[in-house]
Amino acid sequence: MTAEILSVGTEILLGTIVNTNAAFIAGELAKLGIATYRQTTVGDNHERLMAAFAAAFENADMVITIGGLGPTQDDITKGTAAKYFGLGMETHEASLNRIKERFNGRPMPVNVERNALVTENSTIFPNDNGAAPGICIEKDGKTLMLFPGPPHELEPMFKDYAVPFLRKKTDGVFFSRTLKIIGIGESKVENMLQDLIDAQTNPTIAPYAKMGEVHIRLTASAQDESTAKNLIEPIAAEIYNRLRPNIYNEDTITLPETVINLLKAQGHTIAIAESCTGGKIASDLVAVAGCSDVLREGLVTYSNETKVARLGVGEDILKAHGAVSPQTAAAMAEGVAKTSGASIGLSTTGVAGPGGGTPEKPVGLVHIGLYIEGHGTQTIAHNLLGRRNAIRTNAAMHALDMLRRALTHIPCHF
Repeated sequence: MTAEILSVGTEILLGTIVNTNAAFIAGELAKLGIATYRQTTVGDNHERLMAAFAAAFENADMVITIGGLGPTQDDITKGTAAKYFGLGMETHEASLNRIKERFNGRPMPVNVERNALVTENSTIFPNDNGAAPGICIEKDGKTLMLFPGPPHELEPMFKDYAVPFLRKKTDGVFFSRTLKIIGIGESKVENMLQDLIDAQTNPTIAPYAKMGEVHIRLTASAQDESTAKNLIEPIAAEIYNRLRPNIYNEDTITLPETVINLLKAQGHTIAIAESCTGGKIASDLVAVAGCSDVLREGLVTYSNETKVARLGVGEDILKAHGAVSPQTAAAMAEGVAKTSGASIGLSTTGVAGPGGGTPEKPVGLVHIGLYIEGHGTQTIAHNLLGRRNAIRTNAAMHALDMLRRALTHIPCHF
């Protein structure tokens, strides 16, 4: 079975909103073993949507639309779908009752009831988080599934109702496992795995670059998930054998989560002193639930004066070596740990640009300091490329990776 994902909405074409729904549905279809042939976006126009339906069904067994199920004039998907298949419209009483319950006796605008209009002879997916239900039309060997646009409505509807519906129609699954790599670039990763990539059949191996890291997606096709996992396992083991120092985790687990988990497991607390990253490291850690168990404090000590006053960095260090130096990075890491009472101090100082660089200390030079109680202090330097915020983001990731490697006893100098 192949599918086309058809997003409906002029606001998507104009860039007003980011289309996260298509990525979500494509991922869910892959888990079911349904290949996505193409993703298309069309504006709120009847004729264009009719043409999009016709084009989609030339190559796909199933078309999934997103958006345009509401009660307003620009919500055209249901009406156009009914016209395409020559179907009438009817009120779905269960959906209408749900809508009335949501208003709980309050006056209900007349057009709100239009949310309950559905195409006749269709399978209806309840909307537990909104008004418009999902609709599945099956006719003449074609399947058209219509879903509402708001992600908080679409995602649970798809998982709770569409997935069980589709699972009955498929005879296999795709299972993916993503290995997350930091410290080496996409080209080097590909070179190190070239023989595996050249020989791939099932599972497939797909490296792709992300900000500051590389992901390798391993995808297997099989009759069931257990068999697919077994197909992936020996390939994943070989990739670990080649890239292990640089693989920090898998699937949805982020680098900050990995670091938080290591800190918790080893009973550490951490404090952070940031200059060029401007609080980025602390922000990344705070985004992880449970960080309060390990994070003591984060300081943005941007000026030399605050480095001295808040962290105890010696004025002689700053005078002799400057703010952007391994000596200052080390003093910052030690100072923030000792003044906060944390067992670990992590620091960054560098030139984020676009100005301020010199031949000796160019834009992109970042020094990272790491102090671990009982194990001393180490520093590492990176020469990073890109614009200001890219340098800040990559510096924060390198700092967290330096900490990760130290906590897992992997040498930091790579």
